[in-house]
Amino acid sequence: MTSRSLFIPALAALLLSQAVIAETETADPVIVTATRTAQLADETMAPVIIITKQEIESAQATDIADLLRTYAGLDIARNGGPGQTTSLFIRGTDSNHTLVMLDGVKINPGTIGGAALQNISPSIIERIEIVKGPRSALYGSEAIGGVINIITRSDASGTHARAGYTTGTYNTKNYQFSLDTKDKDTGFRSGISTNFFDTDGFPTRSTSSVNRGYDNTTINSYIGMQAGPIDIEASYWNASGNTEYLDFFLAPLDQDFENSAGAITLKAAPFSIWGSTLKLSHITDEIDQNQGNDFTHTRRDALDWQNDIQLTEQQLLTAGLWYSRENTKASIFGSGFNEDTSVKAAYLQDDITLGAHHILVAARVTDNDGFDTNLSWNFAYGYRLSTATRLTASAGTGFRAPDSTDRFGFGGNPDLDEETSLNLELGVKHTFNRYHSLSVNVFDNRIDDLIEFNNATFIVENIGEARIYGIEGNYNFNINFWHLRLTAIAQNPENDETNEQLLRRAKNTLTASLSYERKLYSVLLDFLATGERKDFAEDLDAYQLVNAAFQFKPYGNWLAQLKVENLLDENYELASTFNTPERSYYFNIAYRY
Repeated sequence: MTSRSLFIPALAALLLSQAVIAETETADPVIVTATRTAQLADETMAPVIIITKQEIESAQATDIADLLRTYAGLDIARNGGPGQTTSLFIRGTDSNHTLVMLDGVKINPGTIGGAALQNISPSIIERIEIVKGPRSALYGSEAIGGVINIITRSDASGTHARAGYTTGTYNTKNYQFSLDTKDKDTGFRSGISTNFFDTDGFPTRSTSSVNRGYDNTTINSYIGMQAGPIDIEASYWNASGNTEYLDFFLAPLDQDFENSAGAITLKAAPFSIWGSTLKLSHITDEIDQNQGNDFTHTRRDALDWQNDIQLTEQQLLTAGLWYSRENTKASIFGSGFNEDTSVKAAYLQDDITLGAHHILVAARVTDNDGFDTNLSWNFAYGYRLSTATRLTASAGTGFRAPDSTDRFGFGGNPDLDEETSLNLELGVKHTFNRYHSLSVNVFDNRIDDLIEFNNATFIVENIGEARIYGIEGNYNFNINFWHLRLTAIAQNPENDETNEQLLRRAKNTLTASLSYERKLYSVLLDFLATGERKDFAEDLDAYQLVNAAFQFKPYGNWLAQLKVENLLDENYELASTFNTPERSYYFNIAYRY
């Protein structure tokens, strides 16, 4: 798929929307992740994506990877069906270059790879905030490609409940229940969500006919209250279950998993200009193989103390301290380790608005056991040409500390250096009116000391450099009951030394989401077109994917949903020799109070 083929649909949508744009007001959402402080998405200088609760429910996705892949620049690779290892590549960076948080708690494991996206149920999610580009200045290691914050809380007052049941292809069954309550006068709030998912799955490998199933039991709960000048909340998320898979020799195996994140959060405002937040958290990420002794375990305790000081009406200063203590244990192919790691960091950000000018400067000093002290920084400048148009320019660095498997696993190297990056970016956003906008960003990201396995020495080494540059666009408009989101990216993710395309990342991707919403029903079509990708065994062909979802509200608080995944029955691969779903059908019925 060429850059021209991406441009033509975007231009057509632009011309159509200019001709028949409707006056349907949409509120500008608030985002926290980009700067650690609440601000309108339109004022954020970083490229951001916000996926709302309504969009999550309409898409009827099995896990959040199915939601993320409908945005260009978020490439997904998966080793088979539900529950199988899933990787996310933001703007062509590696799968372990994305920091993932759940309610502000980092859930990336310390053993290997990225966060377990395949085990996060969409039914517990209120919204997802995604920030593209380096954010190590605020969040530390892994934030080279971007940050994803999965938020499970609603600010709505009163009592809200939902119960639902889904059934579908591959003998899939999913039970959901949630109950939330909030008293706006006292500030007391509590909630619990549960999700029970089970499927027989399909053969994960294209050379096998053996189905591989998956089950996941998720519980998410919280309780909080306002106690005088202090707001306190305790929260806990746990996902556990079993994943069946095939090994390299196509032998059927299975493994148990458990992911959890618990936190106690205290907020206070000692003075009118000073707000302080202290978050104490604990996470686990565990996999235990049932036909052998292989396992990977991560346990991390962390303290994050953030202070926001409104120096003037135009200047907000954010300063904080971070401390974490992590234990990683593993036995993989006969190699094992049991390591303790501590990380200490301090971060500072200054956010200044002077008329049409907006300046943001951030820096973080990170001291990680076994590595040199790392200094990460971000600088962004925005200039508002008019109330409708804003220009931005930014530069920032990111880093990733080698994980325990890199250092002590099979072929491990304890002398590894950190991966580091420098990203330069220019952007423009134009709002034709309050309902209709276009944004374009040009970026150039250079990553040094990539950690790779050296096939000549059989040792993990800092032997790679990458350069990823490109242009991406995002377009939204409303036409009466019609809503269209169009995203496109043309990028060049390549190894700067060999000039080879980086694995499992496309150069060109186009996505479109078209919905028609009425009071009693709605229809959603998601379209994804992605170009060729490299992989270990062989190249992956370009493909086009269409999903359709229908919602009916026949009576009172009842809701009926039907989803057709892979509507055109496309035969495609996200990883070489691994299968993807054929045309599949899922039906959900729910009651909401």
